[in-house]
Order: sequence, then structure tokens, then C-alpha cells
Amino acid sequence: MKKFAKLLVWTLIAMVLPTVAMAAGDGGAVNTGLGIGAGLAVGLAGLGCGIGQGLTAGNTCAGIARNPGAAPAMFTNFILGMVLIESIAIYGLVIAFMLNGHI
Repeated sequence: MKKFAKLLVWTLIAMVLPTVAMAAGDGGAVNTGLGIGAGLAVGLAGLGCGIGQGLTAGNTCAGIARNPGAAPAMFTNFILGMVLIESIAIYGLVIAFMLNGHI
């Protein structure tokens, strides 16, 4: 629990420190919320896709192990599912680029 608290404190410091450094600028408005939003868009999309792809691959392998005769049909559905899951990560990347363009 101490390690988690220490990690949490340093994470908060790392998130707040750049905003303090930018406050001493020439008065230009910098919106760091969009940068954090872009990072979260990519991070959460990647996290969700990684979990989804892991579950899909594991369940497909288990299904093929139980019924090897159905492997061609399962493989086709597996590839289609992986493509659709990966498109979610690409959408997250597009959203991050769109947010990053407004910083």
C-alpha cells in the first residue's frame, strides 16, 4: 500500500508540475487539459483493445482445442474480430490527433 501511495503522489506531481512551469510564460493561454485528454484517449483505447484482443485470442485457442474441425470457421471470425477491435485503437489515435491539433 505504501508503494501505491508513493506512486500516486509522484504521478500527481508529474501531472501538476508542467502546468506550473507553463504558468510563468508570456501570458499565452495553454490548455493542458487537451493534452491530458489526448493521452487518455490513446491510453484507454490501447488498454481496452489489448484486453479485448487477449480475450479473443484466448477464447479462440480454447475453442479450436475443443473442436479442431471448426478451426477454419473460428479463424475467419477471429481475424474479423481482431480487425474490429483494432479499429477502436485507431479511433482513439485519431481523437488524440484531433485534440493535439488544438493545443
